Amino acid sequence: MNIAMQDVCGVMEGLSDQALEQVAQYFQALAEPNRLRILNLLRAGERNVGELAQLCGMTNANVSRHLSTLAKNGLVLREGRGTSVYYRIADPAIYQLCDLVCSSIASRFERQAAGF
Repeated sequence: MNIAMQDVCGVMEGLSDQALEQVAQYFQALAEPNRLRILNLLRAGERNVGELAQLCGMTNANVSRHLSTLAKNGLVLREGRGTSVYYRIADPAIYQLCDLVCSSIASRFERQAAGF
């Protein structure tokens, strides 16, 4: 386990039940493929609901609902400009978390493919 993971585990061990509830809600917000698609699209920069809906192949209402969940959990920030609302990532560290999970899953698939 690397140093960063040890630091995270040490922090998690000291969390109250209420804090653990908030962590679970944060992960629950990430546990929906369309929300992950939206976060991936925001990696390139801010976008409005219409742009995200078109790129995701979803309705504006559906994208708005997902963005609301992401905003409620502190993953995205919203800014109104005229008649449009633009969304951007609140904390770019979310991509480190997602990349860590994706890397772990890729390694697991590689081990399975190799017969381990």
